Amino acid sequence: MKLATLSEKEIIITLIALGLLLLSAFLFGTLIEKIKGPRVVGEIIGGMIFGGSLLYIFAPALMSSIFEAYPEEGKVLNIFYQLGLIFLMFLSGYNTEIKVDKSNAKTISLVFIGATLLPMAGSIPFFNLFQDSYMGTIGNVSCYRMVFAIGVAITSIPVISKIFFDMGIMNTKFSNTVLTVSTFQDLCLWVLLNIAVKIASAGRIMLWEMLLIVFITIGIFVVIALISKHIKQLKKEWKANTFYTLSFVILLITCGLLYWAGVNIMYSAFVVGYLIKAIFGTAETTKTRMQFLENIAFSFFIPVYFALVGIQLNVVNDFSFARFGLFFLIAFGLEFIGTWLMLLPSGLTQGTRLDFAMTMNARGGPGIVLATVAYSYNIISLEFFTVLILTTMLSSMTAGYWLRVRQKKDPDQFNKMK
Repeated sequence: MKLATLSEKEIIITLIALGLLLLSAFLFGTLIEKIKGPRVVGEIIGGMIFGGSLLYIFAPALMSSIFEAYPEEGKVLNIFYQLGLIFLMFLSGYNTEIKVDKSNAKTISLVFIGATLLPMAGSIPFFNLFQDSYMGTIGNVSCYRMVFAIGVAITSIPVISKIFFDMGIMNTKFSNTVLTVSTFQDLCLWVLLNIAVKIASAGRIMLWEMLLIVFITIGIFVVIALISKHIKQLKKEWKANTFYTLSFVILLITCGLLYWAGVNIMYSAFVVGYLIKAIFGTAETTKTRMQFLENIAFSFFIPVYFALVGIQLNVVNDFSFARFGLFFLIAFGLEFIGTWLMLLPSGLTQGTRLDFAMTMNARGGPGIVLATVAYSYNIISLEFFTVLILTTMLSSMTAGYWLRVRQKKDPDQFNKMK
């Protein structure tokens, strides 16, 4: 068997394209961090520089000679795009913790309902308002509506975690409540996205197939979560290369097997990350090795993924700033109002209720994953893809700045929650 390969020139062009994307993502990511914004926002902007929002307008021949130099280049770059998505979800799964106790169970329930169920229900009257412009080429109304509702309600675990770490408020009751709610929320929303993707792929879906997807998607995570409490973790001192090899084998094969069971690759990677933690535990050696993997992933694969997201954005052609502004206000408003209203009977202070309402609006990585997966299956249009990414960027920036302003006003603000 002889494998087809790229020419040396095509390989060099691909390496240059990846290098430029990585450099731009690094520079703009660093710049955004300097002004206390989420790095992911800068990495997306780094990709936008080369796309139809800027340089491609003024130098289309030059940009095409780098990013469309040969017919298969888009597919080659898409491999790195998918690897970045897989690593992002894998590491998110490993770092996911669910902390529920009697002292915060009520608050978790109220925030979950207010930040998930109410915004999704509140988005229903707006489906038809955007449908003509935001529905994808497959023309499936049900898929489009599910993505619309998810886009309104989703919250980012990675972005919020990074903000909490930077502010020094990780492991406070406030942060634990937000992250636990976000985990439950994302699990539910990934189920809906899995169903939407399945419908988009098959054209239709039977009720029993939908129930099977729900059962498998939630069941896998629940089973792993239960087993992880009783499983005899592998305490053996694995060599570093053995640990990484076993982790990658489990990641790749499990993603493949779950795909045939109807589970999307991004959710499969998330579940495998949680599984790796259950198998290998969180001993210092394991955490150190996972940190090394994070360093590599967040230095190359994930910035390239976000930059490739950015390069596809087009805010010049086929884009309405008025529709974007309206969608952003709807999404941000529904999430804010839903969370704030549900916390009225919680006994929390007005300031803490506002903090939760603002924080749950940070859509970050999951918002970007939602947009990229839905767009890749043609569930949504390029304009809605762009709107979801911009909404994610703006909402994450807003939540981050709000929390920092609150902490600057009162350094103990997030330690007061009882």
